[in-house]
Amino acid sequence: MITEFLTIPGVLLLLGCFLLPLLPQKVRSTAFLIFPVAALALIMMRPDGFTITGVIGSYDLVLFQMDALSRVFGMIFAITGLTAGIYAWHIKDLSQQIAALGYMGGAMGVAFAGDLFTLIVYWEIMAITSVVLIWARGTDESIKAGMRYLIYHVLGGGLFFAGILWHFSQTGSLAVESLDYEFTIANMLMLLGVSVNAAVIPFHTWLSDSYPKATITGAIFMAAFTTKTAVYVMIRMFPGWEILIWFGIVMTLYGIFYAVVCKDIREILSYHIISQVGYMVVAIGVGTDMALNGSAAHAYNNLLYKGLMFMAGGAVMYAAGTSRLAKLGGLGKKMKWVFALYVVGGFSISGLPLFAGFISKGMIIDGAGYAGYEGMMLLLLLAGVGTFLSVGLKLPYFTWVYDAGNKIDLKPIPINMYIAMGLSAFLCIFYGVYPNALYTFLPHEMDYNPYTIYHFVEIMQISLGTFVVFWYFREKLKGKMVLVLDLDWIYRKAAPATRLVFVKGVNDFFGVAEKWILNSANYLNRKFDNPMPWLNPFTDKKNKADRYSSSMEVIMSFIVLSFLVLSIFYLM
Repeated sequence: MITEFLTIPGVLLLLGCFLLPLLPQKVRSTAFLIFPVAALALIMMRPDGFTITGVIGSYDLVLFQMDALSRVFGMIFAITGLTAGIYAWHIKDLSQQIAALGYMGGAMGVAFAGDLFTLIVYWEIMAITSVVLIWARGTDESIKAGMRYLIYHVLGGGLFFAGILWHFSQTGSLAVESLDYEFTIANMLMLLGVSVNAAVIPFHTWLSDSYPKATITGAIFMAAFTTKTAVYVMIRMFPGWEILIWFGIVMTLYGIFYAVVCKDIREILSYHIISQVGYMVVAIGVGTDMALNGSAAHAYNNLLYKGLMFMAGGAVMYAAGTSRLAKLGGLGKKMKWVFALYVVGGFSISGLPLFAGFISKGMIIDGAGYAGYEGMMLLLLLAGVGTFLSVGLKLPYFTWVYDAGNKIDLKPIPINMYIAMGLSAFLCIFYGVYPNALYTFLPHEMDYNPYTIYHFVEIMQISLGTFVVFWYFREKLKGKMVLVLDLDWIYRKAAPATRLVFVKGVNDFFGVAEKWILNSANYLNRKFDNPMPWLNPFTDKKNKADRYSSSMEVIMSFIVLSFLVLSIFYLM
């Protein structure tokens, strides 16, 4: 039983967190790579339907279950963990290595969890480990951003867990399964909790706030796991929930708008995560087999090209010391290989033919059209224009092509970074040229050919038109420094008033209550210290006024004592 338990991919990766500190520093980076490779091997060995069960008290748990959907997400999590580990091979910071491995283990655990209790445990492991990759940068900004990130994910995890408990109390089931499209309290709590991790608007600001402030290598892992595990859970639990179509459309357009406006490489790429996840959420809301396949395939490809783009952006930041477009420019000759590798990622995310994004984005757009959502299909095509404009043209042009006259001294880039980027770029092209290599692993049967003449011509026309518009307005898109305000501006402006009411106000209330209780207790202590005066009204033959005064004192003391007892019970 123990041996079988240790072969669960998520458990194996978490075990690595305990083994890495026992190894010499010189071998830790290499040993790190063994764990995602071993996890990938286990995933490919397990047949569909394979399960590992366990028991906690009287509850039966499914610690591991294998099916096509779990497999495709497990595969890409392992592949991304491997490429990100290669990219970070030169890093010797043990805390980052442990956090990254634990983060990967949490994501892998979510993908193969067969019950909601196991899933929420891995879900919270992800939140705890990922925040370390933000704090590890060590700046004041990263410390504060990490705390805001943690608050968001504690909130999201709390909502998700509350929904799980409510769902279990009503149904008696902990199975990770498709839920009926009903707005019950349990369903809404679970959906809200998952939506936080998926960066659904308006719960998205943690992503654009924290990812640019993480370490260079940590951002590669963060771009991969949190939002994609949320997509996996949505596919598993909320397929066909039509409300998700509207959420997804808002995400695609909202993310694109900010990606066009922002002037920092990692901010642009962070907002693009929101936009790309929006495509997946739309497909989940459509809920047809083709759309769900498109969502899974797009998540798979997104980890490849988004990871590649973050790697290229990180390489620029590593070499130049900044990721702000206003301080860059003209790096094409000095960093030609980084430029070329980034272009592969940029063309992939833009959905150009022969690149990975083309074979999955088209599936989502066509899936929406075939299901009767023609208006949504047109909005997704519009979002595609913004994607190519911002990350396919603007970002590489002002980083590598346009010479702003900045004097930049570049540090040499470690060879392992090039290897990781090269591997990711190869896979982006491989799946773009041979889409069946991915389609074979998708959860539903389908007959889809992305390379129809109509689809090819449509994408090329849109892309060429976008390029013409960009070239005409390129001076307007220069990397001038701007302050971009998102919805977190509202949250931060409301923070002082919220703190005044819910922190200071509560503290002051309990301070006053505590003072009153202590004073009352002291008063009663003095009165009960000598009980004889209390009996005087009934034993001594004093005048009537004295007896009345003493009696009232007894009554008031009794009232105070009763109120004190009731107050204590209420506060408990």
